[in-house]
Parts: sequence; structure tokens; C-alpha cells
Amino acid sequence: MDTKELLKKVRKIEIKTRRLSDAVFGGEYHSAFKGRGMTFSEVRKYQYGDDVRNIDWNVTAKYSEPFIKVFEEERELTLILVADVSGSTLFGTQEQIKKEIITELCATLAFSALQNNDKVGLLLFSDQVELFLPPKKGKSYILRIIRELLEFEPQHKTTNIGGALEFMAGVLKKKAIVFVMSDFMATDYDRTLKIIGRKHDVTGVRVYDQREAEMPNIG
Repeated sequence: MDTKELLKKVRKIEIKTRRLSDAVFGGEYHSAFKGRGMTFSEVRKYQYGDDVRNIDWNVTAKYSEPFIKVFEEERELTLILVADVSGSTLFGTQEQIKKEIITELCATLAFSALQNNDKVGLLLFSDQVELFLPPKKGKSYILRIIRELLEFEPQHKTTNIGGALEFMAGVLKKKAIVFVMSDFMATDYDRTLKIIGRKHDVTGVRVYDQREAEMPNIG
């Protein structure tokens, strides 16, 4: 893909996914992760209407009346896009192959983070970590992430989700919002996913093709 064609594709993705970002989140990006990305602020007496899930039972027992924990939304979130680039993502019998869908999903989330001045990082994986871009801010960095999603050529074809998650856990020191984009055609990643989920806000997005679940009737 030459530079002119690449820039044209990046621009097309930007226009489409910015529109999707506005429509899907509509300024509610942070609230989509309610209960996540929050830091402890103080303890105060329970008031009518407070969420009972926030009751601090230790303080309540000490003073014999209900107290709740108060949290503040973190001013800055970190979004990590973990994208599968293995051979199976090049399959598709509908309008798009799975790789193209993953690219658009990542771009939509990245532009949502950009609107909220959050950091965005990218991890591309097959059966090994193919590329890692550490979290940074700015539109130029988002466009670089989109370029990598569009033109990066992986060295391997099979899939190791657990290995990608272990690498991510090693490089991320602070809590982050993590989206794993894959067809999840792999095994032995459940335990690692659960461990990662204890520290980070992890969401798995399965991208699949209809023909992987249902073969056409061709006689």
C-alpha cells in the first residue's frame, strides 16, 4: 500500500469512526465505565438515595450507623486496545473481513478517548506480541494507531491470547480500560483473563463471521 492510498484509507476510517464515536458515546464515554476509573475520596454518613453497594461496613460497625465510601472519577483514563492480527482475522464472507471490523472498533474507541483527553495504547498480537505502542495522547498518535491497524503485517499466523494478556500485565503499572478485539479462536486464556480482570477493566469483543457458525446449504 503506497503512502497516498494509506492516507486516504486513514482519512476514510477517521471520518466514519468519528461519527460512530459521537453517536455511540455522545459525550458519555466516562459513564460507560461507571464504577471503573474511580479513586477513593472520603467516607461520610449514609444519606437517603445513596448506593448501598458503597457502604463501608468497617466504619459502619465502628460507629453503629451507616457510612459510605465516596469516590471521584479519575481525571485521566488509560485505554489499551488489544487487537488480534492472526491469520484468522483475514477471513470474511460478508461486507468486511474481521480485520477491518477490528480496525473500525479500535478507531471508534480511540477517538472517544481523544475527546476526553485520555491516553490510548495499542497491542497487536498473533501467537506472540507483534507490536506495542505505549499509551499516549493526541490526534497524531491516534492516526498512527489507525495506520498500524491498517497496514501492519504480522510475522505469525496463529493465536495466543494468554501470552498477549501476560505481556500487557507486565507493562501496565496503573489500572487501565482494556478492550480485547479477537475472534477468540484460541484456548488456555481463561485463567489469565480472570487475573488481568482483577486489576484492569477488561472487555472482550468477539468478532466473527456468519460462515464460521453456519455453513451454506450447497447440496
